[in-house]
Amino acid sequence: MLHAQNPRQIAARVLSQRGTSGEFTENLLEIALATARLSPADRGLCQELVYGVVRWQATLDRLIARKTNSGREPRPALMNLLRLGLYQIFWLDRIPPHAAVNEMVELAKLSGYVSQAGLINAILRGYLREFESVKKILADMKVSQPALGWSQPDWLVERWRKNYGDEKTRALLEWNNTPPKTFARVNTLKTDAGKLVERWREENVEYDFITRDWTGENLAFELKSHPPLNSLGSFRDGWFYIQDPSTLLAVRELGAQPGETILDLCAAPGGKAMFIAQHMDNHGRLVAHDAFADRLKLIQENCKRLSVTCAEVTSTFNFQPATFNRILVDAPCSNSGVMRRRVDLRWLIQPHEIERLRGTQLTLLKQAATVLKPGGVLVYSTCSLEPEENSQLVKQFLSECPNFKLETERQLLPFADNVDGAYVARLKLSN
Repeated sequence: MLHAQNPRQIAARVLSQRGTSGEFTENLLEIALATARLSPADRGLCQELVYGVVRWQATLDRLIARKTNSGREPRPALMNLLRLGLYQIFWLDRIPPHAAVNEMVELAKLSGYVSQAGLINAILRGYLREFESVKKILADMKVSQPALGWSQPDWLVERWRKNYGDEKTRALLEWNNTPPKTFARVNTLKTDAGKLVERWREENVEYDFITRDWTGENLAFELKSHPPLNSLGSFRDGWFYIQDPSTLLAVRELGAQPGETILDLCAAPGGKAMFIAQHMDNHGRLVAHDAFADRLKLIQENCKRLSVTCAEVTSTFNFQPATFNRILVDAPCSNSGVMRRRVDLRWLIQPHEIERLRGTQLTLLKQAATVLKPGGVLVYSTCSLEPEENSQLVKQFLSECPNFKLETERQLLPFADNVDGAYVARLKLSN
């Protein structure tokens, strides 16, 4: 018998809210888990079920279509139960398949679908009998139909195959379907790496040091396991910030110095701005700007927690020409380099968005250029893998603003750099 705090029941409820509440899956799950009385293991299982079903939805739906008559999908609630059952059978080794089937049938009855419980039982048990042959079908599909086999948009897979070739695209597709790691950056405005790891040991945080050529030593960590972040005194006290190492490259290239005047043009939620303040040692003027006023609160909360005192937060762009020594434009983008972190993204992103975003990105760069001091540095960054948003966009900007020179550019690729995808270009304005 399922009890009220069963992780599968919570997962089914979260999945049923997708597309109807306007919230992203991550937010829905966070809300559901906040009031759930689950053990750490069950919390982990619930998260795995929700994220796994969303990631593999296209492949799961193909399996369901093979067993349903006339190609008509069952109603959404039943589809989610079938997806949950199939995901446990074919993607989770730790759950006995027969137990997964029994739980889904019981959950269907508890959810008011007594008459449909037999259908769920029949489909799932049918797949138990075909387990080995279906596993082979799923493996073959990754090669013959990679978009369907890896459950990612056809148009995006074809774009990546054109840009990176088949082998690297397969590595990227696999990366996108793996759970993201949690990384942290030490906040040297409040502590140092040595003191932080001592405190983590007391808080039962398991960690590894992470070093990349752009991070240096004793800055970034992978959190292997930890209690809920909000329960950690080290987190509440602002000793560290959760941040993928890829996001540190843009700030390194910006090269902010104490005493300078810096603009972070698209700053929310504030991770890069906080790292800029760390480079400035809280001395100087840092303007954290975001056009969406409702997001400024996130920056203000981070400033308070991390003791960033050199920042001012605004949604108004009314700066005088030649105001800033350095400007970071971390532009809105397709986010195609962080697909494994944003589970809904693959089903939301559309081809026309890239061209639309190019217009916004170019406008932001030109807007930033109007308030940069002669000889100043302008850094453009995205978390996109698409050349149209990155190198091609910068090339267009340089052709229209010839008083700028490209000093460096770099594309971080998940399959090559083992971090989220990111692009960073450092531009300099002539004197």
